[in-house]
Amino acid sequence: MIDFARAVGCVVGSAVGDALGAPFEFGPERAFSARFPATGHGGEMCGGGGWEPGEATDDTQMAVLVGESLLECGGLEPADVFRRFTRWAAAGPKDIGLQTEAVLSSGDPWDTAAALHFQVSQRAAGNGALMRAATSAVHFASQDRSATMDAARRLAALTHGDRAAWEGTAVFHELVRVALTGADPLAALPDTLAEVHPDHRERYATVLAPDWHPDLATEFNGAVWPCLGSAVWALRTTSSYEEAVRAAVDLGGDTDTVAAVTGGLAGAVYGIDGVPRRWTAAVHVPLPGWGDRVLRLPGLTELARRLAA
Repeated sequence: MIDFARAVGCVVGSAVGDALGAPFEFGPERAFSARFPATGHGGEMCGGGGWEPGEATDDTQMAVLVGESLLECGGLEPADVFRRFTRWAAAGPKDIGLQTEAVLSSGDPWDTAAALHFQVSQRAAGNGALMRAATSAVHFASQDRSATMDAARRLAALTHGDRAAWEGTAVFHELVRVALTGADPLAALPDTLAEVHPDHRERYATVLAPDWHPDLATEFNGAVWPCLGSAVWALRTTSSYEEAVRAAVDLGGDTDTVAAVTGGLAGAVYGIDGVPRRWTAAVHVPLPGWGDRVLRLPGLTELARRLAA
């Protein structure tokens, strides 16, 4: 049975990680701890780099669009999700991944746009599908491993033609599903990896292994597998939501997304009560393309509860 506090923790925790990491994106390692050396003292929702304090980025904006589509359509309707994405992209969000923007602005149909882009670019293994997966992971957590991983792949394929992105998103979905029942997602990794496509299983087994460290990554953490590996490492090597997200932001690089993925996992493990209130109080999610609409903590909480139900 899904624990509602964990479901809210996943959705809100992902948004909080996103907002915390945004001002430090593409910065050096340990920049966050250099500025905020002690835990629990406040001020960490500092804003900067064009972001207001507590403002979530495209990671959470797209996650909200996915979640609202799932609710309004009564399930996964990929064409509807894609329409929401294109409306959002056309409204000029502050940040949007280069590959995602190329796919959404191509004018190609929803069911071929990502594949056509991948045929030409041969570059589609970014973390832009993984970053938005908290809401869908909660929604599909009531189903079994096969169903939730399949849904993740279908959602990822809307913007990412490389199966590597599909498989990373599928692993995230399954780890959240396990965590929402109160079980240990790290203990579920062997069974989860067994369901990863054979062409990508070894790559994910490497970055999800207990002895892997982000310093061992062979690619920038904007790629899907080191991003997911870094999030799992942060969860494995810490003992609270706050510690996990701090560790993620301190890695530098694509800090908003690594922290969003970490926050989703850690929020599912520790529940909403484990996410510091000084952070949840500040978080807010603008929704370009939907007028002046902004989701804050009550809206994110209600969204998560409805998705879990």
